[in-house]
Amino acid sequence: MKASARQGWLLLLPALVMLVALFYLPQLLMFVVSLGRRSAYGTVVQDVSAGNYARAFEPLYLMVLGRSLVLATATTVLCLLIGYPVAWWLARRVAPKWRNALLVLVILPFWTSFLVRMYAWIVLLRSDGVVNAGLVAIGLPQVELLYNDFAVLLGQVYGELPFMMIPLYLSLEKLDPGLLEAAADLGAGFRESFRRVVVPQTMPGIVAGCVLVFIPSLGAYLAPDLLGGGRTAYIGNLIQSQFVVARDMPFGAALSFVLSLVVGLLLLLLRRSLQSAQSV
Repeated sequence: MKASARQGWLLLLPALVMLVALFYLPQLLMFVVSLGRRSAYGTVVQDVSAGNYARAFEPLYLMVLGRSLVLATATTVLCLLIGYPVAWWLARRVAPKWRNALLVLVILPFWTSFLVRMYAWIVLLRSDGVVNAGLVAIGLPQVELLYNDFAVLLGQVYGELPFMMIPLYLSLEKLDPGLLEAAADLGAGFRESFRRVVVPQTMPGIVAGCVLVFIPSLGAYLAPDLLGGGRTAYIGNLIQSQFVVARDMPFGAALSFVLSLVVGLLLLLLRRSLQSAQSV
């Protein structure tokens, strides 16, 4: 092996060690636990069986997984629709001297615990909260805003929006203005320029933002638990309840492994679709 190749592997070694220790080994342990069964005392009995996986694919649990996929998709789409115009405004319309200050406002929520922010939404949305108090003050009836799917989606979009905006902003900031000027010189309007120039050039940011939003949203359990009141089951809450409440760790591990496989399959399909689009 050449010295440069050895040096490259040595530089890569810390990342490989972390990947194996923090991802592959936990996945392997989770798979081993998923093959066992729960004892009468809530411990794991290592009987090699696929019964937990057969149970995970029952219609009830597939419906929960489908509901989680819908939530993750809706969160991703809304974050993209909200984040793209804001990122465009920050990157192309705001004066450079103000951009850093506004970017700090974008990442400011990360300085506070996500749990605290969810409780803040509870204060805003509850029946005697700020929003309903404002509605009553202007003569409108109260609206049930908490403990439903709307509240869950609102909390997810609020929590994940910065993860969409940052990659979009970085892609839009690097966009060459000369490309837009060339498109305008060729007679393209804003819509045509946006569709044929801006979107393809910022596709890496779009993909990165969608991945960063979709994956955490698929396994979300805090917003559904607090803002949804636990009334609707999502896959993250189901897994958490199997480990903490039901003490059925093998089934919880099987659900977690199935969720990991679903995420991996979706990422593989995304990669192939991007490769097909680039080859056209």
